[in-house]
Amino acid sequence: MVKNQDEKIIIVGGGLSGLALAYFLNQSQAQVTVLESSTRLGGRIETVKGKLKTPLELGATWFSDNHSDLNSLLEELKISKFPQSTKGRSLFQTSPQEPIQEFFAPQGAEASYRITDGTQALIEALAESLTPDSIWLNTQIIKVIESGKGITLHSQKGETFHADKVVLCLPPQSAISQIAFSPNLPHQLSSLLSEVQTWMAGSIKFALEYAEPFWRKENFSGMLFSHSGIISEMYDHCNAEKDKFGFTGFLNLQAARLTKNQRESAVISQITELLGKGALSPSTYLDKIWSPGILSISNPSILHPHQNNGHSLLQESYFNGKLYFSGTECSIKNPGYMEGAISSAKRVFKQLNGS
Repeated sequence: MVKNQDEKIIIVGGGLSGLALAYFLNQSQAQVTVLESSTRLGGRIETVKGKLKTPLELGATWFSDNHSDLNSLLEELKISKFPQSTKGRSLFQTSPQEPIQEFFAPQGAEASYRITDGTQALIEALAESLTPDSIWLNTQIIKVIESGKGITLHSQKGETFHADKVVLCLPPQSAISQIAFSPNLPHQLSSLLSEVQTWMAGSIKFALEYAEPFWRKENFSGMLFSHSGIISEMYDHCNAEKDKFGFTGFLNLQAARLTKNQRESAVISQITELLGKGALSPSTYLDKIWSPGILSISNPSILHPHQNNGHSLLQESYFNGKLYFSGTECSIKNPGYMEGAISSAKRVFKQLNGS
């Protein structure tokens, strides 16, 4: 139970970390409100159903047994998981001039898992645990002002919110670029925030849905790594029940210069070349460029992977113990993963409880 149930806590950001923190606080009977700038919840988790109802992942997808906080939360919410399929012949394209290499992923090695019905199922379960009036969509915060004993927040639409404590659950780069703070944040912190690498920034995720798993009939795993095609990584994306079929993966960064139709054409061409004519007619093609939209910055810093993730300054509170930072980039444990988002939320929950 929270230390002071009369305190009003506002969470800025309705991604996994923000919703997990709201869930923990709600379980402890805290007064919590989630303000999300976009029209949907989930942040960098986004599952879209294809025309044949296959759950297609455009954001966070995989996790392992070592991700204990995520696995515990899934068990608590009664959400099931299933292992990523890697059985069969996998492919590696080194260059257009070299023959395609085949390999078999070791079976029985540390498993990679996916969430049954899609990662969005976790977001939906967390959101359903909260009261509808505690979640505000399309509410972008642009000012955070320490005012007396509390904090006042102003939205882009002119709305005003008051809280005793505020937790910013959005990428640090987004926080410093979108929000004006009064008084100013400590110089060392404000300088750091723009130099914290944002997970998924610069990534292009794609997904395809098919009526049949044609590649499995030829003993292909659906796993592909390429240095020469538009696809850089690809994985089998059939569902847990094995009655919905597809692929998901990542495109190379140069693909952002192409139109969506051009990307789709190039993706299908590459898969057809490698796996056969069954790839020619997907029922659904989707892709998502996660930069710069995820940051809402015109010129986001592209940093080294995990640069400054879990930095000690992100673990502290500010504005005299009234302002906190949470999110996967703030986590010491598994930053950049869903596990990091939940681990960070747990850390802030303990801080808010004074433990």
